[in-house]
Amino acid sequence: MAVTVTLEPAGRCRWDEPVRIAVCGLAPGQPITLRASLRDEKDALFRAHARYCADAHGQLDLERAPALGGSFAGLEPMGLLWALEPEKPFWRFLKRDVQTPFAVELEVLDGHDPDAQRLLGRAVHERDFLAPGVRREPVRAGRVRATLFLPPGPGPFPGIIDIFGVGGALLEYRASLLAGHGFATLALAYCDFEDLPKKFDTIHLDYFEEALCYMLQHTQVKGPGIGLLGISLGADICLSMASFLKNISATVSINGSGFNGNKAIYYKENSIPPLGHDLRRMKCMVVRNA
Repeated sequence: MAVTVTLEPAGRCRWDEPVRIAVCGLAPGQPITLRASLRDEKDALFRAHARYCADAHGQLDLERAPALGGSFAGLEPMGLLWALEPEKPFWRFLKRDVQTPFAVELEVLDGHDPDAQRLLGRAVHERDFLAPGVRREPVRAGRVRATLFLPPGPGPFPGIIDIFGVGGALLEYRASLLAGHGFATLALAYCDFEDLPKKFDTIHLDYFEEALCYMLQHTQVKGPGIGLLGISLGADICLSMASFLKNISATVSINGSGFNGNKAIYYKENSIPPLGHDLRRMKCMVVRNA
């Protein structure tokens, strides 16, 4: 009996959608290694692997079978995806073009690594970022440089402004996924994109207020409040927006500092200098896996 890899849903699904991975056609109790890999848009390779044993019927279901080691251990049905690591050290994993999917290659190898060599089965699974019916609209309104993602249907929809961290360029993958869950989401750039400044030295909230007004005036966005989602420096910007601007109903801060550490904030006549950091009081901690 041939070894086959089955995926549910088959073929393609969203990046944030769970997929069920199973293998059949194995010998009872057979040791195998599952390996996942993908290449990003700059051809950087990401890999993960885990060791398993087939059940008494020669089948393997990752929702029921714990990994015996490798990139992770224990019952982790999606481990082969969240454990993907770059071959190139410190290479960041992100999606640059949400209009194309990532292709994840899954391989079944006989035996446990590092001795596993013989390929038993293979499958390719595509994971995309645009749900059917999601509309992607580039935004060039006044100074605002962004992309708006609208869910399927007539709307209006609850609105979110999505702001990333240091770098400030336009990243769309989180906004595109949120639109698939019913949110009109504006992926907002604030530097190093088109005619925006190359460097971001100070936080001028007038620019972000302009983006907020764009969302509030859009016919497909439900008011009277807009949600904010930010990570790192983007989270600091979101908290500053919530402090000074009106019509913000919720703010999610991911890895934000809660204060303006090294960038001054300006809004109308208000100016808040950066608090700065005392490098002499910083400690470095190294965490090693057991």
